[in-house]
Amino acid sequence: MMLPDLREQILDGDLSALLAHSKDEDYPAEVSKLLDTLPTESSLRTFIALPENIQVKVFSYLANKLQRKIVDHLPRIKASLILNNLESNDRLAFFDSLTGLEVSEYLNFLDEKNKRATYDLMGYPEQSVARLINTDFTAVRKEWTIAEAAAHLRMHQKDSEASDMIFVVDNNGMLIDDIPIRKLVLNEPGKTIEDIMDGFYVKLNIQDSIDDAIVRFKEYDRVALPVTNSSNVLLGVVTIDDMMDEAEEKDTKEMQQFGGLDALDMPYVQTPFFTLIGKRAGWLIILFLSEMLTATAMGHFADELNKALVLAIFIPLIMSSGGNSGSQAATLIIRAMALKELSPRDWWYVMRREIFSGLTLGCILGTMGLLRISVWHYMHWDHPPYGEHWLLIAITIFFSLIGIVMWGTLSGSMIPMLLKRLKLDPAASSAPFVATLVDVTGLIIYFSVAAFILKGTLL
Repeated sequence: MMLPDLREQILDGDLSALLAHSKDEDYPAEVSKLLDTLPTESSLRTFIALPENIQVKVFSYLANKLQRKIVDHLPRIKASLILNNLESNDRLAFFDSLTGLEVSEYLNFLDEKNKRATYDLMGYPEQSVARLINTDFTAVRKEWTIAEAAAHLRMHQKDSEASDMIFVVDNNGMLIDDIPIRKLVLNEPGKTIEDIMDGFYVKLNIQDSIDDAIVRFKEYDRVALPVTNSSNVLLGVVTIDDMMDEAEEKDTKEMQQFGGLDALDMPYVQTPFFTLIGKRAGWLIILFLSEMLTATAMGHFADELNKALVLAIFIPLIMSSGGNSGSQAATLIIRAMALKELSPRDWWYVMRREIFSGLTLGCILGTMGLLRISVWHYMHWDHPPYGEHWLLIAITIFFSLIGIVMWGTLSGSMIPMLLKRLKLDPAASSAPFVATLVDVTGLIIYFSVAAFILKGTLL
């Protein structure tokens, strides 16, 4: 291709020679060089005349300024087709060249898959509000009258949840205020937007997590919140309906994981049978292998069991009390951390509180266990009989339950905080860890207490 000759022909309105070279291997790069040297109108006209399959290839070579002009000049459908068919790195390069408001505007041209991928490539974490941002919004200026703002909204704003609030920006797109739409209706049309501003607004940062957004919506009871970048440039909005969907999905996932299974990707009734088995089998196998430690612990105390078989009667009681207290504590702490009431830095406060809670609960259960053995002994309901050392057995159960419940509450509260500290999901792992740890250590505590109290009598 002889670029100088082609340039003259194009300026004369003759594109035939240019199109004749469309199958050349270096055609996109050469055409892009040519378009960059032409006046804007000629560049746009020439680009539009190219075959659609060539337009995408040429577009990736163009200067960013010309790329934006082409996107603005083309019909929305064609501009969307080009941006969606770019290579991911070329698409990222295009969006990296944009300002905050431009990013919000041009993201609307992408389909959902490419929009999510673009957010990924732009460095937004998977659980950031960037994944939920609605870039289809309209902002107003503070110097406009209410009548001008209303006319602008009627022309550009879609009827959606985001339309309940209007956002005020300056000439650089920086957020100044948010105003309920009712203020436009209840004030005189001649007033300016600045007259009805209160200077207070609630916003989200593009890097905020979805959990942060959920908390913010709860705190301020909003139906939509603006999202800005670090320079306070308005990028879009997040609406309450999206937050409710995310909160429901998050709660469902945590409940499933806390029950000791991988979170389902679809509703239960739509999950294929073998997929459901696969989601459940993994943790069951891990729990089964872990609970083998319980058998090991019991084997270690086989001599004690042979000497005092009566101890075996209370093993289910002991294990269930420890597991239940651990599950209670884990549930409370996981939920408190999810609601931002606690963080791993509060471990000492939680430990002190759970030690006293465990001691109190252990005394309650221990007293009930002691009374149960006493009543069964005096009423002769104990089969086989507890024998002459029934009181020592009752005291063993009393102190064992105190120790096991205290250990259960301590383990159940500390394990989620430790997992959170290690940047692991507490809900996903706490239940198996707590169950295994409390079961095994509960037996050790039980037999250790029994060996101490019953030494010289049954043992």
